Amino acid sequence: MKWASQIFRLKIRSSLRWYASSVILFGLTLFLVTTVLPGISYPVESLHVSGDKVEDRGQRAEGHIAQTDKILHLGDNTRRLKRQSPNAKIANSPTPLEQGIAAFEAGRFADAAQLWQQAAQEYEAKSDRLNQALSLSYLSLAYQNLGQVQDAEQAISQSLDLLQHQDNWESGGLAILGQALNTQGRLQLTKGQAEAALDTWKQASDAYRRAGDETGKLGSQINQAQALQTLGLYRRAQTRLEQANQHLQAQPDSLLKVQGLQSLGIALQELGDPKTSQTLLTQSLAIAQKLNPTPDTSAILLSLGNVARDLQEDDKALDYYQKAAKNATDSLIQIKAQLNQLSLLINTEQEDAAIALLPQIQVSLATLSPSRAAVYAHVNLADSLMRMSSDVETCHGTSGCQLMGLTDNLTPETGSAKALTTNGAKALTTNGAIAQILAKAIQQARQIQDAKAESYALGELGKLYEQKQQLAEAQKLTQQALSLVQVINAGDIAYLWEWQLGRILEKQGNIKDAVAAYTVAVETLRSLRSDLIALPNLQFYFRERVEPVYRQLVGLLLKSDPSQKNLQKAREVIESLQLAELDNFFRNTCIQAQSQQIDQVDPTAAVIYPIILPDRLAVILSLPGQPLHHYQTQLPEAEVNNAFVQLRKFLNPVLSNKQRLRYSQDIYDWLIRPIEAELADNEIKTLVFILDGALRNLPMAALYDGEQYLIEKYSVAVSPGLQLLEPRALDRERLQALIGGLSEERGGFSALPGVELELKKISDQVPSEMLFNQEFTTTTLKQEISDVPFPIVHLATHGQFSSEVEDTFILTWEGPVNVNDLDQLLQVREREDNQPIELLVLSACQTATGDQRAALGLAGVAVRSGARSTLATLWSVRDESTAQLMAEFYQYLTQAENSKAESLRQAQLSILKNPKYEHPYYWAPFVLVGNWL
Repeated sequence: MKWASQIFRLKIRSSLRWYASSVILFGLTLFLVTTVLPGISYPVESLHVSGDKVEDRGQRAEGHIAQTDKILHLGDNTRRLKRQSPNAKIANSPTPLEQGIAAFEAGRFADAAQLWQQAAQEYEAKSDRLNQALSLSYLSLAYQNLGQVQDAEQAISQSLDLLQHQDNWESGGLAILGQALNTQGRLQLTKGQAEAALDTWKQASDAYRRAGDETGKLGSQINQAQALQTLGLYRRAQTRLEQANQHLQAQPDSLLKVQGLQSLGIALQELGDPKTSQTLLTQSLAIAQKLNPTPDTSAILLSLGNVARDLQEDDKALDYYQKAAKNATDSLIQIKAQLNQLSLLINTEQEDAAIALLPQIQVSLATLSPSRAAVYAHVNLADSLMRMSSDVETCHGTSGCQLMGLTDNLTPETGSAKALTTNGAKALTTNGAIAQILAKAIQQARQIQDAKAESYALGELGKLYEQKQQLAEAQKLTQQALSLVQVINAGDIAYLWEWQLGRILEKQGNIKDAVAAYTVAVETLRSLRSDLIALPNLQFYFRERVEPVYRQLVGLLLKSDPSQKNLQKAREVIESLQLAELDNFFRNTCIQAQSQQIDQVDPTAAVIYPIILPDRLAVILSLPGQPLHHYQTQLPEAEVNNAFVQLRKFLNPVLSNKQRLRYSQDIYDWLIRPIEAELADNEIKTLVFILDGALRNLPMAALYDGEQYLIEKYSVAVSPGLQLLEPRALDRERLQALIGGLSEERGGFSALPGVELELKKISDQVPSEMLFNQEFTTTTLKQEISDVPFPIVHLATHGQFSSEVEDTFILTWEGPVNVNDLDQLLQVREREDNQPIELLVLSACQTATGDQRAALGLAGVAVRSGARSTLATLWSVRDESTAQLMAEFYQYLTQAENSKAESLRQAQLSILKNPKYEHPYYWAPFVLVGNWL
């Protein structure tokens, strides 16, 4: 089932009080209120301490509304500003500053900007620098939400300039400084300046510390963790959040602790740790329910529903959403919970329950005043209805669908709630009703002058027309949506409309312009690398809303008889997709491509790019010094993937050899048979595969031509992308190894009795330092790597590769070492003397059972370890055959004429020739990833 598109944003509710010696002290309430459509999260900042966290970002998978920040409450739990300057009486009517906060809370950012500009001017006239600075900081926040980056920069610069001139800081002034620095950090991160943002948030934390403001300090710690994550410093990000958690746990139960745990739980969800997030949110809820009076827990329940959904606990998620909607005292929380519930019901094919929920959603929507949140709620609902629509009418001839004219001249009555209820709940699923909902969203966005919200509504309406094959109208609406976000430089949603425009143009037969549109979308995605990693439920979003953009562009480039220019471009796009997948896997953008393609330095290697497309399996072949070659097999994607799954299944020796050979030969016919002559003519010795999708879980060495396995004719290597590798041959003169492993049962993992023999045989072949069982710890391993420049590190231990970064690890005596920590463990020497590990061997690992993308974890380990080459196993053989194969491998590796790939080939052949181990199960799982020289 198609995913529900939703976009979310964070709203804040603040309560501000002055901290002065004889008057009300300046405090702040930070309320997290996500909007109804999810998007990419941004850091905590606020109307004073740390508030609006999210820049509304492209429609996230599963229609799941994420909450990315928490409401930390200091002072009274009011929902409007009570502001008093020193020695002044509390005003009876709201000031422009207060009115701006109310407008911002309501999602009317243009109104808020206007009011805060007025406030800043009034305070300037009164020489009230603190309040002028505060107004300018808020103004920058409003401009950021409107996409007016230059104006935002100017406002925050003026605010900080005023604050830096304060001679005698009182607590209120320091808190304002912290808020302004948080706002500046947010702006820096949105511009891709993560290091600058990190430094700014450290300054903010110091300002809050001096002000005695624990709330602001916590918000700054969360922000710093996100900046560290963006920089690829995963361990430091995790440490920062753990410190914040330890501080919170030491506090007595209070409303502040409830809100702090919620904030931290949501941050951990954003950073890809839903299990810990769930624990903290559950604790937050439990404390809230013990307090007297009990605070509103609906936002916590909504967050728990979102996390349960990320963990695929759908029944739990539905229960949390129902409770959140039932208990909500805030209409926005209520509609978010209802819309998330609707989306999940649709995804789980509970159509009757979904239809029964629609009247409640109608009532909730009717209570929302025009705001960005209201616009997104309507768009969210429209998207869900489009997925459950059973109406096959076209838009022509129905008043609800004549939107081309309506979008040019919308009135408040257009798409009114009355129109939505005309034919009851199920009538909402008709095209006309959906169009009316989107018309109202467009009207509201224009009313509040919100270009981003209007773009979402127009783009979604274009999607409706696209689905109903009214392509001219779809194109016009999509171009209108795109023009709006281009003005405000919102690439995060621009790529969605660029992609949509490409699809529409392709359906119209305009291939040239479609390629251009897709190309722009891919370029926009490249520019968003650091932003995309911040998405909750990132992997699903990536598969549904990022990966297809690359694949569809490749499919267009390879249509019919592609030119060399198109083939080169297709290869470049596939390489970019490989890099994007690793970003997605790690949730950071620390991976950098090399300028040189390694295939240019080996005249005997051919590089093969299989590409899985919806209607065919396409292959690009790169031969040294030759034009790129393209061939394809016309088969549905499902049939192709089934063959891959079946071959992996029948590589088990207890299953049918006949079936194994059948699937193995089919795949050989698709990938190798068409180029056998070219490989022979060019005297190719090594085949390097840039594997796609489920192919990564298969050992290419086991492909069968009817008489021989592929390994009997060629050395074989795989790569996550040639641009990620540095070409260098192994220096045999300094060949020595650090070898380590576990033979005993440890931490719930079974014993590996063959490891001792394996390590002994390796030490007989290569000068080695051994760490065995109790000596095989992270501390000793790190110390040995730091002390001696071992070019080879061989680890015979349990490990697992998974498509989930948290489930990808290797096992030491102390316990698992996550893939995100491998750089800290293995790259000590690279940082100190620029001598990375030449070869990392992991001889007892396996891909996670049932995970079709598990070998992505193997690529992740290869990249994260910093080693130029990684030799690992797709499954753990746990047999003396492994010890024999490894001994043979090192024997061949010591011979200068053999590359790493050829050494592995010879070792595999020696096992293959042993009748006891001739089945591929014993020799095929060993895969060389990376530099094969």
